[in-house]
Amino acid sequence: MGLLRVLLLLLVVAVLLLVAFLHVDKELFWPMLSGEPEDPPVTNIMFLKTHKTASSTVLNILYRFAESHNLSTALPAGGRVHLGYPWLFLARYVEGVEEAGPGARRRFNIMCNHMRFNLPEVQKVMPEDTFYFSILRDPAHQLESAFTYYKGYVPAFRKVKTLDAFLASPQHFYGDGQMLSNAYARNNMWFDLGFDHNAPPEEGYVRARLAEVEQRFQLVLIAEHFDESVVLLRHLLRWRLDDVVAFRLNLRSQRTVTHLAPESRELARRWCALDWRLYQHFNRTLWERLYTELGPQRLRTDVARLRARRLELAELCLQDGAPQNQALITDRLLQPFQSGQADILGYNLRPGLDNATLHMCQRMVMPELQYMAHLYSQQFPEKPRKVIPFLEG
Repeated sequence: MGLLRVLLLLLVVAVLLLVAFLHVDKELFWPMLSGEPEDPPVTNIMFLKTHKTASSTVLNILYRFAESHNLSTALPAGGRVHLGYPWLFLARYVEGVEEAGPGARRRFNIMCNHMRFNLPEVQKVMPEDTFYFSILRDPAHQLESAFTYYKGYVPAFRKVKTLDAFLASPQHFYGDGQMLSNAYARNNMWFDLGFDHNAPPEEGYVRARLAEVEQRFQLVLIAEHFDESVVLLRHLLRWRLDDVVAFRLNLRSQRTVTHLAPESRELARRWCALDWRLYQHFNRTLWERLYTELGPQRLRTDVARLRARRLELAELCLQDGAPQNQALITDRLLQPFQSGQADILGYNLRPGLDNATLHMCQRMVMPELQYMAHLYSQQFPEKPRKVIPFLEG
């Protein structure tokens, strides 16, 4: 009888524990249960790389995934470094797209270089089951970055000294806005999506375009919430943690960043009203999806894991522990391209790394032009190599 009582007591305890477990938020147990994804990863991906939105960091993630999984990448044809930008994308801008045979087109796994989105032409290059995503940034910050980076290239920026002066009277410098090179100066993200960046922000028009983006793109990241965005991206793509860990690339030094006053930020958002509506909409939907698909507890846990792993890899890979001015980058192949008044930072690697670690770390800090040229040489060894002018001197 004593043994029977013990067994009954254990059964009661087990039942009580089970009931308690069923009433506990399962998110609390996620770190113990999750691990790496068990299902096959998504490998057909189209990333619309918008300008000055942390998109170079995302591009590095995609390039590394493509290389490590032996996937094909839709790279710019010939000597180009982008896919026809600022003109609307055409399939012929991709190297090797016509090499599948008479009347056929080659399909690629990854597409992620700068382009102006044109869905019918993209669909000629990418498989039907492609995962589409992009990234946006607060247009006030995006415009500030574009002003610094494209100061000597964009006609609207050339004759004005500061962004504050431009925003005080933007139409005076912008003109009729018909020059494609002026697209960097107004609603640039809207333009990259293939829309008219000079269109009036009428409610019906805006709502229709937002619906188009939602219908085509399975996810839109937000630069100001980069880690949270990447955590959701990883979840949707079923990738491993190390697939999405990245160092910030194409980053400016603080001395070349202008901190806009609240009044200037408001003027920038009014001037780029289409981009502002776009950003507000997808910032809201990102957070709705984060809480719906991951939940607060898992989101916090996954973001913490991502940041901890980034610090771990920075300690392993980086000699200085932080990005450095180009003049201090000792490996010429790791020096970033410089543009306008921006001071683009790069990275030095720790000396003495073993071959496998060196390969991994090099890929994580490789600037996009060099990485694009590297993948091009791998994918098309029979063609002339891509020339990166600033490295040829």
